[in-house]
Parts: sequence; C-alpha cells; structure tokens
Amino acid sequence: MIAEETLVNELKDKKSQAKAFEVLVNTYKERLYWHIRRIVMNHDDADDVLQNTFIKVFRSIDGFKGDSKLYSWMYRIATNESLTFIKQKQRKAGITDQEMKAQMLGSLESDVYFDGDEIQLKLQKALTTLPEKQKLVFNMKYFQELKYDEIAEILETSVGGLKASYHLAVKKIEAYLKEE
Repeated sequence: MIAEETLVNELKDKKSQAKAFEVLVNTYKERLYWHIRRIVMNHDDADDVLQNTFIKVFRSIDGFKGDSKLYSWMYRIATNESLTFIKQKQRKAGITDQEMKAQMLGSLESDVYFDGDEIQLKLQKALTTLPEKQKLVFNMKYFQELKYDEIAEILETSVGGLKASYHLAVKKIEAYLKEE
C-alpha cells in the first residue's frame, strides 16, 4: 500500500491527482461505507453520503494540513456528511428526531441489503435510542474496533470523554436489550 504522506502529496499534485484519487477511493471506500451505513442505516443513503464524502475530500485535499491521519480526516468528513444528510432529510420531511429515528429503523428492517439477524436488528434498535455522540462512539469502538485515540482524533474530543460516552452507551444498550 502507498504511504499516506505520498498519497496526500500525489492527491495535491494535478499531474498525479486522478490516479491517486482512485487509490484513495479503493483503499477507503469499504471502511467509510460501513461507517456511514451505521449512521444513516440505509444502503442507498450510505452510497449517496459516501459519494458526497469523496467529492468533499477531493475538493478539500489542498486544505489537508497533515495534523491528523488522512483516514481520521476523511472519517470526520464522512461523519459530518452523514449527520448533515440525516438533518436535511428530517427537515425536508418536517419530522422530529424521534420520528426520524423510527423512519430510519423502519427502512433498515425493509432494506434488502441488511443481512443481519434478529439480534443485529435488536442491537440497531437499541442504538437508535442513544444520543448521537454515544451512537457514533459505540459504532466506532464496537463495530470498527477503532482505538480511543483514533476516535478522539476523528471526533475532535478527549479520550476520557469518549470512554465515558462508550460506557454510558453500553449500559443503555444493555438496559434496552434486557427490556426487549
């Protein structure tokens, strides 16, 4: 695999940009897709947000200063694009947060691309009850197995705060699953 610094330099160079962008997409598309999918909960929406994410990465690469890892920067963009997408969808539909969560869960249950079993569906239902930050932290830690310092970089927050958010999320999920 190409070194991250080399990839960034090639992305910023107009001569090598197209090939470097292809490498970038092929390297990160699956990881970013699943990160986005866990937020928006729908395959088609995740594809749309993924495309928007890569467009934003392409347009903004010159502004990438290298203060964080490239994938952390891209995850931050993907997270923000996902949350913006949900808010726009909610605003267009004129519905509350709870109604939006119910709608997302309903679309997950009917999504032909959702291959989870009943337990996975219950876990997704439990996740919809969490505040957004706890849900993001839980998804990144549990499903993507990211380290706290990586999550802190992506969400631009402290490791201590993340640990507390994850702990609270786990407790709420456990309580929800016991009620079910």
